[in-house]
Amino acid sequence: MKKIAKNIKHLRILKGLTQEQLSLELDVLKSRIGSYEEGRSEPPIEMLIQLSYYFKLPIDALVKNDLTLSKSDTFMDIGNQRTLFPIKVDENNNDVIEVVTKEASAGYLQGYTDTEYVANLPIMSLNFLPTGKHRAFPIKGDSMHPWVKDGDVVVCEYLESVQQIKNNYCYIILTKNDGLVYKRIFTSKLEEGFLTLSSDNKMYSPYLLHLSEVLEIWQFKLNLCIGQYEEDEINPANILNLMRSVGIELKDLKNRVGRLEEE
Repeated sequence: MKKIAKNIKHLRILKGLTQEQLSLELDVLKSRIGSYEEGRSEPPIEMLIQLSYYFKLPIDALVKNDLTLSKSDTFMDIGNQRTLFPIKVDENNNDVIEVVTKEASAGYLQGYTDTEYVANLPIMSLNFLPTGKHRAFPIKGDSMHPWVKDGDVVVCEYLESVQQIKNNYCYIILTKNDGLVYKRIFTSKLEEGFLTLSSDNKMYSPYLLHLSEVLEIWQFKLNLCIGQYEEDEINPANILNLMRSVGIELKDLKNRVGRLEEE
């Protein structure tokens, strides 16, 4: 439990609290907080539960993960307990996009709550995307052909609730049994506790997914067609170059529209 000492201190500082203020919040002696932060004693299970509720973090994250990798108090709640880890920013304080590579996607179901797993994902920036939590995912298979093909990369924005899902839009869904899937979602059975997942490739039949199976939802924003690269060339550097070119093209288009409006 070596990480818990650093985590308690780090989370306290993120909230702008002194040890005394945190002790008042938790109704314990200040000396206990100091003892935990200095590693002189370990919090019992009752205190871990209390810390979990207070910081809105699962106990395993408090104990197993190095939360000092976060630099700001930007944790995103999912339900009452599990928390997605911080939104990353670059040196200019701009949001960055984490890239789930083909290799990393195989372990996403096990690593999506792990700060160290997320911290090791390569990152890139797209200045034309709106503010929000974005992540890039690789596409496997032909279920969404012809609009999205095997080997493409889709950039998606994180949704905090299934209530934010729009009918007949495309999403990356992390499910308990199937891991990451990319589907078009229909919400006609949402009140009954189900999402209808459909493929654009009509060779695949739609199916129902119970809300209890949903771990994360990411709304599609941008498709990167990287079929021009061979499989061994598909890496974060090439994806970044493609994303930059898209940004340049959109900026040029915006400038052209601006000139036409002036005329």
